Amino acid sequence: MKPVSMRLAIILTVIFVCSLAHAQTAPPPDLNAWVARAMQTFEVPGMAVAIVKDGKIVLVKGYGVKKLGAPDKVDENSLFGIGSNTKAFTTAALAMLVDEKKIAWDDPVQKYLPWFQLYDPYVTRELTIRDLLTHRSGLGLGAGDLMYFPHSTFTREEILRNMRHIKPATSFRSRYAYDNALYMAAGQIIPAVTGKSWDDFVRERIFQPLAMKGSSTSISGLVKGGDVALPHTTIDGKLTPVEPGERDDIDNIAPAGAINSSVADMAQWVLTQLNRGVAPNGTRIFSERQSREMWAGQTILPINDNPPPQLAKLKATFAEYALGWSTRDYLGHKLVGHTGGVLGYVTRVMLVPDQKLGMVILTNGEEGGAFDSTMFHILDHYFQQPPTDWITALKQVRDKGVEDAKAVEAKAASSRAANSGPSLPSSKYAASYSDPWYGPVTIREETGKLVIHFEHSPGMVGELEHWQFDTFKTHWRDRTIPDAYVTFALTSDGAIDHFTMLPVSPLADFSYDYQDLWLTPVKK
Repeated sequence: MKPVSMRLAIILTVIFVCSLAHAQTAPPPDLNAWVARAMQTFEVPGMAVAIVKDGKIVLVKGYGVKKLGAPDKVDENSLFGIGSNTKAFTTAALAMLVDEKKIAWDDPVQKYLPWFQLYDPYVTRELTIRDLLTHRSGLGLGAGDLMYFPHSTFTREEILRNMRHIKPATSFRSRYAYDNALYMAAGQIIPAVTGKSWDDFVRERIFQPLAMKGSSTSISGLVKGGDVALPHTTIDGKLTPVEPGERDDIDNIAPAGAINSSVADMAQWVLTQLNRGVAPNGTRIFSERQSREMWAGQTILPINDNPPPQLAKLKATFAEYALGWSTRDYLGHKLVGHTGGVLGYVTRVMLVPDQKLGMVILTNGEEGGAFDSTMFHILDHYFQQPPTDWITALKQVRDKGVEDAKAVEAKAASSRAANSGPSLPSSKYAASYSDPWYGPVTIREETGKLVIHFEHSPGMVGELEHWQFDTFKTHWRDRTIPDAYVTFALTSDGAIDHFTMLPVSPLADFSYDYQDLWLTPVKK
């Protein structure tokens, strides 16, 4: 080969190798069109996406609008509520204290919160910090969430003190059931050990070294008029923007879900996670050992052996909950991730450690199909898989779920004894009631109607409409709250013994844990 030809071959080889590396690093070429279609399909006004690969940020971008019907565009600095993606920040904060030998993962909770109790004395004694983070305490799904969602007047300590009254749903460490209140208990260990609030600790030890300048730990961080993607929810069938305010203030359970952030800030968090605790500026915030501990599976998660045919490709061979993260496999790769949801926002963080790949997808709607379809499209691109139309697949599954829920409600309506009447005059139901863990609930007669008031939750006020026999149906004035059946039980002499509640729709968020309430009349 002539020298000139050899040099040309070398140059062409270098160009080819560089272009191949770029193809493996760059985001999907059709991502903009994909996100636009996902947003339209799932009726999400705005999204923001960050992708990091091989230690570098390859994309931080906003899509759509901050508020439906308004022109302001989402950008990389627009703030969203990240919901339960906050949990990984809480575990990272605790990991720092483990590194400093101030706590250990398997220390008893009562070592730091001696007043904290659960219903079972054995569980109270044996409960460890690790147990607080792994959804295996024996509490039911979302147990106690009504003490903070929707907004309530309870303090963090009041919520924790009330947890002792909630009966377990299963035996200790035997089954997975997602909870939020115990993550708040985990957050309260930080001030018990350091003297600093969870909020201050996260700001000083995570936000500042990672230069997450826009992030905050409180609803007050969503300043009106600032670069905020407003939350949107469906109210009586119509997608509606919700101004941040009291109704979505969850500061009293902040360590479980109250952080607000942007994809620009969250990209720094993902880089730090993939770099095993070393921030982009070189500061180590937690050790590699603790990084591995936080990603290690703790509680086995159930796997659906018969997923919908459209999602057969997504069937996992393992799934576990770790410490603030969920783990599973996809196409032979271990995924470490979490979702988050608060009023008007759903979000996703996903790490693929063996590919040094991470992503953040934030939305100002409540449709997980938008972020899941986008996430799997991005994963398929980096895994060099043939494209799958995840948007159509997830839309079909979502629509089937909605149809099934409507069928359940229709069946209940058609089978009720519509001609039956309540056992007692309306005035007899109007009284003060109390639940052991929630506290006071009052039913009053107002302008000829029975109206229920949850005294610690200003937004939970609604009319009781007779349904059948001694069951009524709430119609909450705040239409972001899902309606519930209210069923009264009478004593043998016709007095009210107690009442219970159940959600009307199978699609009601589990944080409305009506089923855990047992409300009895307050004796005068």
